[in-house]
Amino acid sequence: MSADTTPVTSPAATRQQSPAASRIWKQPAQVWAVAFACVVAFMGIGLVDPILPAIAESLEASPVETELLFTSYLVVTGLAMLVTSWISSRIGAKATLLVGLALIVVFSLLCALSGSVDAIIGFRAGWGLGNALFISTALATIVGAASGGSSAAIILYEAALGLGIAIGPLLGGILGEISWRGPFFGVVALMAIAFVAVTVLLRGPAPERTPLAFSAPFRALGRPALAILAATALFYNIGFFTLLAFSPFPLGFGAMGIGLTFFGWGVGLAVTSVWVAPILLRRLRLTTVLLIALPLLALDLLVAAFVVSSAAALVACIVVGGLVLGVVNTALTEAVMEATDLPRSVASSAYSAVRFLGGAIAPPLAALLWHTYNAGVPYVVAAVAVIVASACILFGRRLLAHIDGTHPDAADEGAAVLVGDAA
Repeated sequence: MSADTTPVTSPAATRQQSPAASRIWKQPAQVWAVAFACVVAFMGIGLVDPILPAIAESLEASPVETELLFTSYLVVTGLAMLVTSWISSRIGAKATLLVGLALIVVFSLLCALSGSVDAIIGFRAGWGLGNALFISTALATIVGAASGGSSAAIILYEAALGLGIAIGPLLGGILGEISWRGPFFGVVALMAIAFVAVTVLLRGPAPERTPLAFSAPFRALGRPALAILAATALFYNIGFFTLLAFSPFPLGFGAMGIGLTFFGWGVGLAVTSVWVAPILLRRLRLTTVLLIALPLLALDLLVAAFVVSSAAALVACIVVGGLVLGVVNTALTEAVMEATDLPRSVASSAYSAVRFLGGAIAPPLAALLWHTYNAGVPYVVAAVAVIVASACILFGRRLLAHIDGTHPDAADEGAAVLVGDAA
């Protein structure tokens, strides 16, 4: 099933087809092949985190230059999201997956072999293109091939997402202790295995494709509810990526120490995203959850600004931040799913393009503020950005009224995550 033809499933329908827990893990081989590739793809986001200081030192690059490793990746990923559904609707899901995986393998290898930070920045951009093609299609492919209904597929996808987010920094730390090139070679090996697995195991007749208009994601941003959520995500992601991409520098740890710190961050994010957020969404209005969680994130960032000189206190802020981020991610993606009557892939790609651009701004801005002022200022600016995100929800609440109810089964929010929770 291609990304553009995934049927919209209501929470009620999801409850009716929810499988027994024992059936969730009894899936065809092609589902496990794509799920494994998802884990590796999401690992790529945090993989370079532990080696940022090492890259800066080894290649004699400034922190601002080093942070552009995130910016080039996220800018290209975001912009590519605007066209991935158009591409997939024409060449099919399997071809889109394989092209994305192949690009990640090639550009990860080029990163590992590079001798300058400028080259790595450029190759990370190519990596971002591959990642956009892959992750924008992966969920729809799992939904189409999974047994037990879409809810089982969504649970598997979210499990893969959580594992990738948590394991990426840890693996980056382990391999980074050997060399800063190690994590890149690790991605090459794992993605090559995923490429072979998808090629061999993802079989069956190709579904009929319905080409989407190239302009569909651009026109989607003209919908008021989706525009509000995209603006919210842009400012929220400034806070997200300040915490993720800038924090390795003031921590002052080696690669393994940074990897373990962000392993804790990723575990916290995964736990609250998959389990805690659905509980909150069953009991509270969606905008209420966001208006609680976003200010809590801003408060966490402000605390980080004041304790930045203490490594232990900063680690605590990072882990607590991960817990809050998981709630915000799930609530935002649930909101995107219900905001419009557009095809799921169109709404997700439009929203995610704007969201990734917010993430692209944060890392170099944080490094520049650090060197211009001090290590606490980037966290203050990030906190202000998150407050702006809260204001977008508060003042746009009337336009979000149609999604602002309790959500008896929030498992279906994973269908809108296509790319959202990985950032």
